[in-house]
Parts: sequence; structure tokens; C-alpha cells
Amino acid sequence: MDTESVADDITQSLQALGRGTRQEHRPSSQHDFGVYTPDLRGVVRDYKNRLATQSAEDVYHVALCLLDKRVTECRQAGYELIAGHKGARESLTPTRIEALGQGIDNWACVDSFCCTLVGRAWREGRVSDATIMRWGKSQDLWWRRAAVVATVPLNIRSHGGVGDTARTLLVCQPLLDDKEIMVQKAISWALRSLVPWDRESVQAFLAEHSDSVSALVRREVTHKLRTGKKN
Repeated sequence: MDTESVADDITQSLQALGRGTRQEHRPSSQHDFGVYTPDLRGVVRDYKNRLATQSAEDVYHVALCLLDKRVTECRQAGYELIAGHKGARESLTPTRIEALGQGIDNWACVDSFCCTLVGRAWREGRVSDATIMRWGKSQDLWWRRAAVVATVPLNIRSHGGVGDTARTLLVCQPLLDDKEIMVQKAISWALRSLVPWDRESVQAFLAEHSDSVSALVRREVTHKLRTGKKN
């Protein structure tokens, strides 16, 4: 299979659905077409069917070709194509996963990367706790955000999560003092995702680390604990 040609076709399909850049909402070195999520998933669904009988290697390399386009929606499509192909998903190794994460530099890319691929790979033992913790020590804020967001699929039912208090708190705790708002927002999301499974541990975590928890995290997580909602 000519993986570059398939990636070109997917790119053209996405570009035709674009509604204008949204860079003002997520500044990035990558371009974006402004494709709405339902439209993007329609394209992905079509190509998932076309690639269903292709090898894991071919699907993985289509995804890499899509990353080379340096377009946010192409990257997201590549992640979803791997997630939807059993062989490609099961072929992921830490090295391959980190290759798929190269170039993440906005929240949309990070969240797609982690919620579509990393969280499930972590649950299935394809990525170790040590790898995620290493990301949390990165000089790159987007890899630090990725470490935290990777915990979200451990806890959200729609992503297959069944609750994982230990790993969620293990990743969040060292980053409580992080000054980057994107990391703080990720910590808030991670803790709020854990609340339905283990609200007592979340409450205890906020109390134990009261001197380190940011005002944003405390406000949003406390509201979730009280009302079951973010806002």
C-alpha cells in the first residue's frame, strides 16, 4: 500500500471540510483546517473501513505520514485510525507512542494523543508508569500536560476507564507546583475524572496538599465534588 498517497487523500478530504483556522484558540506551529469533530470522525470512519484489512505496519505508517503534514486534524485522524485498527493498536510500543507524540504543541493535539492512544496503551501495559512519570519531568510543557492527561482515560467510562486512584495521584502530585496553566487545567481534569470512582481520595489529596494545589484546581475540583459538575 502507498501509505503516503493514503495520507494525501485523507488530508484532502479533511481540507475540503475545513471552516477556517482556529489558531486564536490554540496557537501552534502546526496548521489547522477548522474541521468540526463530527466531520473529522466521518472521514476517519470512512478510512477505518478502507484500512481494515491492511497490516498494522501500513496503518501505523499512514499515521506517521499524517503527522508529517503538520496539520492538527491530520494528526488527530492518524491517532484515531490506529485506535480503530486492532493490529496497529496492539503493535504500539513506548518508542512508537513517543514517535506519534513528536510535535505536540497545543492542547488539542495533546488531548487527542492521550485520550485516543496513550491512556489505553497504559491500561494495557504497553506504556509503563516510568514512561509517563518521565514525561511529567520534561522541559516541554506539552509533554508534562500529556503525562497528566494520560490519566484521564484511566477514569472516564467512555474511554474504557474503571478508576485508577494510585496512578492518577502519582502523576498529579509532582506537578502541583507547575506554573503553566495548561498543566494546571490538566490536573483539574484528571482529579475531576477520578471523583466518580474515589471522591474520598480526591478530597484527602486536596487536603494533604493544600499548600501546593492551585486556586484553579481547588475551585474546579471542589465544585465537582459538591455538585458533580465542572461549572
